[in-house]
Amino acid sequence: MIRPALTAILLSVALMSSAQAQPRPASFVDAAAVVPGLVTEMRYHGSQNFIGKPIDGYEQPVCYLTREAAAGLAQVARDLEPQGLAIKVFDCYRPQRAVAHFVRWARNVADVARKAEHYPDVDKRNLFRDGYIAARSGHSRGSTIDLTLVRRSDVGELDMGTPYDFFSPRAWPSDKSVGVEAQKNRALLAQAMKRRGFKPYDKEWWHFTLTNEPFPNTFFDFPVK
Repeated sequence: MIRPALTAILLSVALMSSAQAQPRPASFVDAAAVVPGLVTEMRYHGSQNFIGKPIDGYEQPVCYLTREAAAGLAQVARDLEPQGLAIKVFDCYRPQRAVAHFVRWARNVADVARKAEHYPDVDKRNLFRDGYIAARSGHSRGSTIDLTLVRRSDVGELDMGTPYDFFSPRAWPSDKSVGVEAQKNRALLAQAMKRRGFKPYDKEWWHFTLTNEPFPNTFFDFPVK
């Protein structure tokens, strides 16, 4: 007779194995193969992020997107090319297991190792309330992108006023406390994205979602590899 505790362990292992084996749907593509001049810096594959370690589900630094989102982003890239600019992505498709990793971290209020860099003005206990962390993310639907603009000449990032993943009202696209140049650059990014069918998020200047996303109610969990 198998004890209940052992049954639970075996079931957990089976579920983990099933999740790990989940294949990437054919409707998802490597954006670097579609978007001209795309620069990738996948922050959750490494330790340069608000948690300070690689995030569950990011086995390779690849930007996966739905075909529709990748095609829209390619149009944005072509629009920006005459201005000497290109797109740099920090995060694209995000497995649901990565979101769960964020939630576990957020609930551990004692871990504030990256507070000075990523949320100096926000009490970690309020990250859920303030909309910076959630149990589900649009990224898991495959048509949401975190990005910035870079110069094609040297791949240097344009001034956006705050770093990526900076949890503060200063990162809101509408914020006027950042410099004039940063405000102009945020507006340039937003206009370029909206022109090709992407909508912004009002608390993060870097976050955009394809308006007519193909999987509005599906949250995927295949690993990035």
